[in-house]
Amino acid sequence: MANKTEPAATAATVRAPDFVEMWRSTSEWLAVHYVQIAVAIGAGVLIYLALAALRSFGKRWRGAYGDPLGYANVLGRAVARTSHFFMVMVAAKLVAGYADPPAALFKTIAFLFTIAAVLQGAIWAREIILGLIERKTLAEDGQGETLANAMGLIRILVTFALFAIATIVVLDNLGVNVTGLVAGLGIGGIAIGLAAQGIFSDLFAALSIIFDKPFRRGEIITYDQTTARVEKIGLKSTRLRAMSGEKKVISNANLLQKEITSLQTLIQRRVTFAIGIIYQTPEEKAEAIPEMLQEIVEAEGFIFVNAGLVRFGASSLDYEVNFDVPDPDKHDYFLARHRMGLAIWKRFNAEGIEFAYPTQTSFTAAPDGRTIMPYPDVQPVRQA
Repeated sequence: MANKTEPAATAATVRAPDFVEMWRSTSEWLAVHYVQIAVAIGAGVLIYLALAALRSFGKRWRGAYGDPLGYANVLGRAVARTSHFFMVMVAAKLVAGYADPPAALFKTIAFLFTIAAVLQGAIWAREIILGLIERKTLAEDGQGETLANAMGLIRILVTFALFAIATIVVLDNLGVNVTGLVAGLGIGGIAIGLAAQGIFSDLFAALSIIFDKPFRRGEIITYDQTTARVEKIGLKSTRLRAMSGEKKVISNANLLQKEITSLQTLIQRRVTFAIGIIYQTPEEKAEAIPEMLQEIVEAEGFIFVNAGLVRFGASSLDYEVNFDVPDPDKHDYFLARHRMGLAIWKRFNAEGIEFAYPTQTSFTAAPDGRTIMPYPDVQPVRQA
């Protein structure tokens, strides 16, 4: 009979912890080690105050430097987010060994310290990552609506990722098997990614535009057959204002797949101007045209590249002049062409050089091939 009831008694002991024994051991510990406990509490208070002072120093450090995006301010921002719970648990963990607490209390302190350290690490990592991202983006572009929207989304994604990792670490310390949880999160993430593939592609394209900066708001870009000014970079689409005035909206993912030419950073812009003169132009004037064009370009304040006869057209001798417009922001491209056109027209009129335009000349000939007037000099006699 004794052998049959012994397992049952053992099982009952495992299922029902002896709280009376735990209370008794804790009471004995308090009665016997009160001196060590008092010293440990005093040391713990000093440790907490030192950590609190470091936290306050981090807050002052955050605003002490002129550059709000400097590394010192990013570090101070992270230190300023140190929680009171973490500081209390650090102090308790450091002094617990000196007070020689019961095993159950020591394990509880160690477990709470693990939770506090994991959560605090996630908070520090979050502040440092967000601070570095803001430094990367705001240092060059300033604060804007697009970046504010993007930072809101980035903040959510970073917070979710870090605290998901922290939760898994805490559960693992509790003895929970997290393998299934991690696998479930992975499968769920794949399912969400496939369902929202288009949204996420535009979203990450927007983040790529913000961080990589292939172009910025206010710049003039060219893609396909479109030349437009960037008005707004959104999280899903980019809004452009075409040179002809209409507003264009294109998804970020589609825009980044195209070959984009930015016209904003041009140091100078090259202009090609075509001119046609009549075939009856005297040889000496035709030879002097490149030199005339160079003088006109330099007189208008542009940079001459080259000029010359390029082809024999159907009704004209075709010349081209190439010149660079310095400082495109100051000199309008179309205004430069206008000024050059008027200057060439005035100079050619002064030189007696005629511009060609499409014409037709008819020649009449006799049966033997001799050129004759289209109408005979003698009118036929009308029969009565």
